[in-house]
Formats: sequence, structure tokens, C-alpha cells
Amino acid sequence: MTGNRPEDQDFVIIGATGDLARRKLFPALYRLIVRREELPEGRIIGYARSKLGDDAFRTLARAAVENAGLDVDEAVWKTFAQRLSYVAGEDGGYDELAHRCQQPSRLIYLATPPSTYPAIVEELEARDLVRGTRILIEKPFGRDLDSARALEAVLDRVFDERQIFRIDHYLGKETVQNILVFRFGNSVFERVWNRDAIEQVQISLAETIGIEGRSSFYEETGAIRDVVQNHLFQVLSLLTMEPPASLDAESLRQERSKLFYAMKPVDPDEVVRGQYTRHKMDGSEVPGYREEEGVDPASKTETFAAMKLAIDNWRWAGVPFFLRAGKRLPRRATEIEISFRDAPIRFFESAGLAQLPQNHLTLSIEPDELITFVFLAKTPGQEIRVRPARMEFAYGESFMGEDAYERLLWDAMTGDHTLFARADGVERAWEVLQPALERELPLHFYEAGTWGPPEADALIAPRRWHLR
Repeated sequence: MTGNRPEDQDFVIIGATGDLARRKLFPALYRLIVRREELPEGRIIGYARSKLGDDAFRTLARAAVENAGLDVDEAVWKTFAQRLSYVAGEDGGYDELAHRCQQPSRLIYLATPPSTYPAIVEELEARDLVRGTRILIEKPFGRDLDSARALEAVLDRVFDERQIFRIDHYLGKETVQNILVFRFGNSVFERVWNRDAIEQVQISLAETIGIEGRSSFYEETGAIRDVVQNHLFQVLSLLTMEPPASLDAESLRQERSKLFYAMKPVDPDEVVRGQYTRHKMDGSEVPGYREEEGVDPASKTETFAAMKLAIDNWRWAGVPFFLRAGKRLPRRATEIEISFRDAPIRFFESAGLAQLPQNHLTLSIEPDELITFVFLAKTPGQEIRVRPARMEFAYGESFMGEDAYERLLWDAMTGDHTLFARADGVERAWEVLQPALERELPLHFYEAGTWGPPEADALIAPRRWHLR
């Protein structure tokens, strides 16, 4: 977190009774009050269609904090609850919202489906809630290139770019930010961080859960729009960008955007879409995606996506990047796997070795926060025999991390754009994916609890996915 104290400001959550607000925003705001005495003064105003009063809204917020597993200090909660108020989204709702905002500065968080952003922005403009506002919007920023450009046109007309904070919470994860320090702070790795030493890179985001009652959101997005275009692309940008001139916000965002422009548009023939079907997981039967409540029984929305990408610059030319994300997979994990090129085996031919296993570097983002390096070592004995050995660094054993939303909210309060996406990078990411979005790609089915359709294995062959 930055050390700057933010100015006093109101904090407005539009969509305050929804899943995002309850699971992420209320717990993050409460943690900020617990951990930081200099949290800015001002109201925390919820706005949604539900007809609630202030007391009912405070009850909802309290339940959200407790459900997040946080211990509630009654004295702290009293201070927090006094800040909470609620406006029902009915006729005159935005007028009342404008009346409740008493500070000259405010943060307005759009915790709503992305399709609602343009209309909300116009409502804010009509109520003179633009000057002094920083607006926070959640990914995905649009659903394709045209809608992303249309959204940016509305945002650019109403707000200055310095007022816009595009949140991808993966950029707030400590282990994701640590990629930069690991690369650029350790010259032993930066010297081999290129096509000369690296043979391939895999990034996998595996979830065991289904859509968790969010059918309306997921039917509108799918795996490619929900996590590939943002989470995985942002991780990829930190993993492959060039060294920034400094660690200030614009230098970092400039290099991330430049990386997106070096990415080749995806070949639709190198994209696999999948959808989970009914099967047992951990001994219990789980429904298929088309059987989930609110899902079209003939839905063609993908719950799994795998693709091969290429970066056309000096550092990465010829290195394949394989990205994969899916729901109802066997275990929850987000991992980056870097495979180094084979070592020459001539030295070991006398030992009868026809092939040496590759060195691997694994950056585990969640749930395990690890850096693991697999290298070769000689086994005890007179003969030269080798086997893989493992070095491991557990992030949580050395450091106390922050919640991603806690970090990002504080940065928005202080006006720090470092961990937020920039408009040109967002647009270019859509351009890279647009060939796959324009073509109606086949939908392959996989049983819940498996690692996706077999076509994903064929995509990477003769290699294998490391996360299995």
C-alpha cells in the first residue's frame, strides 16, 4: 500500500446488495478501518434496486463481514456502521444519491454487470457527480472489441482518464505483483528470461466451483471474457513485459500496454472452448452447466477455454504461450509454469541417458503462494544417475499479505493507478481475442471433475499440461 493519506471522500457502491459487494467490498472496507487509522472520513453509501432502509443495509454489511471470516470488534463496527447509509434505486434514486454525497470528493464503485456501465455513467453526469469523482469499474470491460470501444467512448466523454480505475483484482494479489520483483530484482533469472533459455510457458486458472448462482452474469460472459481477457492476460503482461524505466504508475502501465501490442491476434484454430456436464465431484453429483438455474438448456457459453498465443518481439519470438481456464476442474489453482530448454545430453551419454528432464519454474498464485524450481541432481551411489530435485519458497511463511481488494481500494482512494488497467491495453487485449470471438467455435463437453475436453490436450501436444 502507498503511504499517502487520502483526502476525505464519500464511497459509493452502486449494486451494493449484489454478490461482489457482499463477498469482497464490505470485508475489504472493514479491514481497511481495522488496519489503517487514516482511512478517509466520509459516508459509505449503498445504492441498489432492493428496497432497504439504513438499518437493514447495515445488517447486510455486518453479515458480509462475518461471512468473510473476519472477527468483528464491536467498537470498530460501531464506527463503521455509522458511516453506512442506503439509497434505493427507484424514481429519484440518483437525485437522492447526489444529495447524500456531502464530501467534495468521492469514489463510485460500479459493482454491477458491465452492460449497465454506460447508462450509470450518464446518470452520474446528469446529477453533476463527475467533478471530484474517481470511478471504479470491474472487468470485463465490454464483451468484445466494439462494446469495449463503445464503453470507452462514454467514459472518455464524461471522465478524464485520471478519474477512471479499471479493476482487475488479480493485479492486487501480492504473488502477482511479486512477479516483477522476482524478474527484475534477481539478475540470475532476468538473464535467462527470454527465447534463448525458455522453451514454453503455461498459465492455468482452475476452479472447482460452478457458476455459484451467477447465471445471468456468466451467460453474458463465459470463460474467455470472464478470466482470459483480463486475469490471464494481465498475469501474462507482467510475466513478459520489458523492464520499466521506473516503478511509477505510468512507466509500469506503459510497458504492460506495449506487451499487448506485441501479442499476435489469436488463431481461432488454436482455441478450444468447453462446457462441463453432470458428473461426480468429491463423491457428490454436480449438475452440468446447462442444468444450472437460470442457464439456457441449449447454452453455448463456454465454461472452459484453452488457447495458444505468440508474442512477436525480440525477447519472445518463437516461444509458445498456452493459457487455460475452467470451472468444475479437479482442483483450485492458478499457476504459471515456465519450462526451460533441454540441456545438451552429450555429457551424460556415457551414463545411458537418452533425454534429460527439463528444468521448470512454477509460480503458484493461489491457493498456494509458492515459487518452485525443479532442477536435476545426482542420486547417491557410484554411478551417475540423476533425478529431479525441488527448491521451494512459500510466500505466506515469510510475509503477511494483504487482500487484493483491500489493496486496490486503498490505491484508488489515494489516486494511485499502478495496479489498474489502462484503456489502450484493454482495447488491444480485445483485438488479440477478436478473431476467436468473431467465429462460432465448436463447443466441446467435459465431465465435471475432469481437466477439460481432450481437445485441450491435443492443442498442446506433444507437450502436456503441467497442472493436472
